[in-house]
Parts: sequence; C-alpha cells; structure tokens
Amino acid sequence: MAEKLASKQEVVVFQGKRIRYHTALSFEKVLDKLRSSMGKITLADALDPSSNRADFEKRLKEHEGESGFMLFVELDHGSWMKKFGINRREVRWIYGNPLIAITMLRHDYSAGLFVPVELLLAENDEGTGCNITYVLPSSLISVEENAPLREAALALDAKVKSLVTSVVTP
Repeated sequence: MAEKLASKQEVVVFQGKRIRYHTALSFEKVLDKLRSSMGKITLADALDPSSNRADFEKRLKEHEGESGFMLFVELDHGSWMKKFGINRREVRWIYGNPLIAITMLRHDYSAGLFVPVELLLAENDEGTGCNITYVLPSSLISVEENAPLREAALALDAKVKSLVTSVVTP
C-alpha cells in the first residue's frame, strides 16, 4: 500500500518595495518611449517548448528591444475605468525576457512567481504628466539567503531601473 505524503504549509514573510517615478512628460510620450525601447512577443511564442535551446535563444534575441526586454501583455485599465467615471489613461505591462528570468529560476524556482515583471503607467489626476510604478524585483524574488539568486535579482533591478529612468527623462 502506498504511503500518503502529508501536506505541509510554509509561510515566508517578506516586504516588497514599490517604486514610483513621476514625470512632467505626457502619458503618450512615455508610452511611445516604452514601446520604442522594448521588443514585443506573445507569451505563448516566448514560452514555446517545441524548439531546441539554440533556436529558442535566437528567436528571443530577435524580439528583444534595446532595453533587453520584450512586452508580453498590455492591459489597458483606462479603457474600462471610464465606465466608472474615472477618466485616466492607465496601462499595466507584463514584460521581461526568459533569458534574464533563467538567471534567477536556476537558483530558486519560486522566482517564477515574479518574472516576468510588471509596471503600471498612469496619467496624473490633473491630466498633466504621468508616473510609472513597479515593485522592485529583488524585494519579491530574493527573500531568503541565496547569494547567486540575490545577485541575479539585483541585476534585474538595475535593468528595470535603467528602462524606467530612460523613459521618464525628458
């Protein structure tokens, strides 16, 4: 008779860090800058298991933007918020690069909860300028002692910061 394995719950408490950049640049200008710095690929294409590693890496590199990232999903919150009387342009992006993700996933599979990363671009309430908000990846990914994971997560932090500062700077 097979033994039943007991299930066990583990709770790890951690604190994420939310980062917000404000800019006087228009929503359209920042969105255009984001789009021009990032490649685009569907999540299904990015994660297609049918190719070998070399072909997979080649295809990903073809879709990378100058930032090293590619957009997987864009959710336009502003389009449906109007139904509730909120007239603010707001988009949430899910973006990343599996070649960056693997630098963390090889050290801790639970990093997969937080890659790809996300950002929220929102028009200011006054309609002038906008802001970008994201959660610092390392504050979500590297929550226990794991030096190689921490190093890879900090490298991702730097890439995300570089992307965001480049698009909010006039």
